[in-house]
Amino acid sequence: MNVLIFQHTPGENPGAFVDHIASHGDTAQIVHLYDGQNIPKLDVFDILLVLGGPMDVWETEAHPWLALEKRAIREWVLDLRRPFFGICLGHQLLVDALGGRCARMTSPEIGVLPITLTDPARHDPLFQASKYQFPVLQWHGVEAVELPLGAVVLARSNTCAVQILRVFDNAWGVQFHPELVRGTIESWMGDPANYQSAVEWLGTAQAVGTMTRESNEIAADQFKATSEIYNRLRQI
Repeated sequence: MNVLIFQHTPGENPGAFVDHIASHGDTAQIVHLYDGQNIPKLDVFDILLVLGGPMDVWETEAHPWLALEKRAIREWVLDLRRPFFGICLGHQLLVDALGGRCARMTSPEIGVLPITLTDPARHDPLFQASKYQFPVLQWHGVEAVELPLGAVVLARSNTCAVQILRVFDNAWGVQFHPELVRGTIESWMGDPANYQSAVEWLGTAQAVGTMTRESNEIAADQFKATSEIYNRLRQI
């Protein structure tokens, strides 16, 4: 299979999905949208993976490629009807591109925190085998507040009502970061802007250290979970 990946910033890469794609013998093309790379012809790809990023879905003046990306997402999900998986910003772009709406949260959600599946998740092709509740890495200040037509909420958290979303039978978005591997947070914290943002959102440098440690502790379980997600996504 041939996977198309939209990347929005140098630091937020496909992570665990690189290994899962390779383990199946699949190929991947990463489009570095932040670097001015063009979106290729979509119909030669089988899966679309859209990653996270620090920008917001409505910041099209600062990032004009967001408008082109959302148009590509609409074409992919609605016209081609092929498997889509969006992470954090990618999740929000799915919502926005298909007619929903995202907005700033009262308080950002950051750290290793639990999410809880909803009843529809028990029959979902990607998440039916997942635990009822499990910890994930959160780092976002925007959430989906109005859902597109055909959307089903598959998981929520205490502060965010839409943690996993399915639209129709071929598109999924997750508000958290399942691409996590050991060292992900250390890599992100190497960017001074990321570190400052984390300290501001969490309150202390010590809390950033706690998030780093806890992220590494769940990395192995997340890797297994994303392996299953990718395997099931290939079968859609």
